[in-house]
Parts: sequence; C-alpha cells; structure tokens
Amino acid sequence: MKISKAIIPVAGWGTRRLPITKIIEKSMLPVGNRPLVDYSVQELIDAGVKDIYMVISDQEPCQVRAFYKDNLALNQYLIERGKMDRLEKAKTLPDDVKIHYITQDPSAKYGTAVPVAMAVEEYKIDEPVLVFMGDDFVWNPEGKSSVEALMEAVKSEDESALFAIDHPYEALLNGGALTIEDGKVTKITEKPKPEQVTGLTSISKYILSPRMLKEIVEYVHNNDFGPTDQEYMITDPFATYIKKGGVMRVARTDGEYLDGGTVEGWLHANETVLSDLKKD
Repeated sequence: MKISKAIIPVAGWGTRRLPITKIIEKSMLPVGNRPLVDYSVQELIDAGVKDIYMVISDQEPCQVRAFYKDNLALNQYLIERGKMDRLEKAKTLPDDVKIHYITQDPSAKYGTAVPVAMAVEEYKIDEPVLVFMGDDFVWNPEGKSSVEALMEAVKSEDESALFAIDHPYEALLNGGALTIEDGKVTKITEKPKPEQVTGLTSISKYILSPRMLKEIVEYVHNNDFGPTDQEYMITDPFATYIKKGGVMRVARTDGEYLDGGTVEGWLHANETVLSDLKKD
C-alpha cells in the first residue's frame, strides 16, 4: 500500500532533556549534521509521502518551521560565492512535498493521542496515514526502512500497523510491550516494567486506518483527564480499536532503533550514524 500523508508530533517540552531543551527543541537536537526529526521526514519522503502534518508548539520562534523553510539570505550568499554544492545541502524539502503546521498549546491536553486527533480534525483526514513521533527513528541505510515495512504489513485500507523491535531497555520508557497472535496485536502494555516484557516492544511508528483515526478523535473528546491525572496515550484507542475487531498488524526490519529522548540514546544515535557515514 502507498500512503501520501504523515503526521509528526513535535510540540512537547522535552523535559527529560532539560536544560538543553530550554533553547533547542527536542526534535531539533542534532544527530550528525541533521536534526532528529529530519531522519523521519526524509524516510517518509523517500517512501512517497507528499503531505506532512507537523504538530508544533505555540512557542516562538519555532525552530522546526525555520529548518524546513528556505533561508533566502543564506541562499543568496551561497549563490554569490559559487557554493552550489552547499546550496543543495541547504534545501531541506523537495518542491513537491508540503509541510502543514498545527499549533498545540503544551499546557493543554497532553499525550500522544492529542496531536494526532488535532491533525485529523483540522485537515479532515479520512484515509490511511503514517504517524511518526519526532524524537526517534529507525536507522537502516542499507536496507528496508520502517515506512516500507509498515506499508508492506497492511493488507487493506481498513487495517492499521505498528512498528516493533526486540526490546532494548531504553525503548521501554516510550514503547509498549506487545502480545501478538498470527501477526496481529491483541494487547499493548504501555510503558511496561522490564519484567513485563517477554517479546517485541512497540515504538512510535504507525499506519492508522480511517477507523482507527476516528477512535483516537473520540477518545480525546470523550475524556477529561486533569494535567496530573493521566496522559492521553495513543495506545488507549488502539486497545478499543482491537477490542472492536480492528486489525493492527506488526511490522519489522533489520534496522536499529535510535532514540534522542535521553542523553545516552542521543549519544548512541550520533555514534551509530557517524560510524556508518564514515564507511561511505
């Protein structure tokens, strides 16, 4: 299946990475010579995605928006000095790809389901969509990407899919332990304790069907959690969808999951990417 739309939430405060995230948005922390979020963006573009819906913070200036916008002064500087190779590197988005921005108030409803619901409602998305969070990615430069694996996993537009990995401990903070039967998810244990994990762990890369998108929107609207009570976790409507007979398949590749949400994960991501780039 080919999918042309993707949602990327990047509005969080990044509190686990304080104090650096006071001045640098978490998704903009550098891995090699590119920000974290750009690894997912370029992977999505390579797979044929043309419309990307980024849910950003209401704080100004927005570094993500600035990164994907042409810097006309820089372009002119490079042209005048004949640095055309660097001009090409400064272009961060192909002409046929558009990023649509949705602003989220970080002090309002909180959790991974909220930005997805916002994007779906604002742009009236009623077709299968890819959802990638902005602070991690799957590194597999010589093989199948996580987007390709997800697209191959679903059998029809009525099905959803999530990406799964063998569970390194650091993935447990953000992932969910999976119970799987016949290649389909039957249960997700969100943010499990290490002893609860016996197999694969989900990470924040999904294909969501129109039916699943409706479940997410209804979940956010029909619950009123307080700021310290409970997050609006995207896995909650996943569970509802599965209980109602919805199919959620599992996708995998041989790539390595890299997470910039912790200092240790971010350093490892840099070491991994730079090591591979040196081989080229």
